[in-house]
Amino acid sequence: HVQLVESGGGSVQAGGSLRLSCAVSGISYSNYCMAWFRQAPGKEREGVAAIDSDGTTSYADSVKGRFTISQDNAKNTLYLQMNSLKPEDTAMYYCAAGWFVPRGADQALALSSYNYWGQGTQVTVS
Repeated sequence: HVQLVESGGGSVQAGGSLRLSCAVSGISYSNYCMAWFRQAPGKEREGVAAIDSDGTTSYADSVKGRFTISQDNAKNTLYLQMNSLKPEDTAMYYCAAGWFVPRGADQALALSSYNYWGQGTQVTVS
């Protein structure tokens, strides 16, 4: 049974930082690609960052240089370190897992690539 539980969201001023966590159960990191998505009110859900089983990372252009995705296999936890936050980063952030090896950033950040989703954690930047 796959379960993804996000935490770490909150309210922060522009320029500040947050670290999101996703507790993962029921998945072997050797078989899955993990990612963070976000959805702002009235907008489609979009891929933010992904990391595959080899540790290869992919980022949306809007967050490159500011966000870092990482995973701690021993703790079964996925992280998203968010620095230099902007008001346009305000959204519900979701952890996702998919059973595939991405062949590029487009696939790694595509909504349709992922089978399992968490409930989300809200990030508000003012």
